[in-house]
Amino acid sequence: MAKIRILLIEDNRLLREGIEDMLNEQMDIKAMASTGNGDAFEKAKKLKPHVVLLDLGLRNQNSLRVVEQIKRKFPGTEIVVMDLIPVQSDVVEFVKAGVSGFILKDATLDDFLQTIRAVAKGSKVIPPPLTDSLFSHIVEHAVQAGNVDRLIESVRMTRREQDVINLIALGHSNKEIAVDLSIAVHTVKSHVHNILEKLALHTRLELASFAHTKGIIGKTSG
Repeated sequence: MAKIRILLIEDNRLLREGIEDMLNEQMDIKAMASTGNGDAFEKAKKLKPHVVLLDLGLRNQNSLRVVEQIKRKFPGTEIVVMDLIPVQSDVVEFVKAGVSGFILKDATLDDFLQTIRAVAKGSKVIPPPLTDSLFSHIVEHAVQAGNVDRLIESVRMTRREQDVINLIALGHSNKEIAVDLSIAVHTVKSHVHNILEKLALHTRLELASFAHTKGIIGKTSG
């Protein structure tokens, strides 16, 4: 039986050795571990992995850049990233870079192995804790459809949410927006929260910048 070849990139020694041993106990898996500090690509050339398991929080390297480099040098290799709870913006960025799956570090062994085997067969895997919000469902749909470039376009804003985006982009405060739209301040805050979640953004400044760079000011979709 052909084994799934896995390269593990993890800079925590205990985790690295433990995961490697655990994987190599499986009849259908052959794993090789790397610290990620310069030796990952040499080991990838040697192993020719089907799947790369990558720690999202590498201390000495930018994990997103590592993903981009791996996909550029080994386009046929699938990538799974591991983290406790990646934020939504990380999910989007890593999907765009070519990641096929996510494993939470509190996942069960069965979940861990199922994700690896599914990704090796060409599936895309986002674990349940990351699919609890509307945005994550949109991410999952985009991943399955292989059309991440249109992900943001698939996020529908109500007309009132678009009004709030426009006013934030113009620099208005929540109180000013409430007056302009004749709604309560707490309602504005609720709209802002929903908009940030839908777009995987964290601050009003990011939202204002997004509105300008994406040219969505003045557009309505509700």
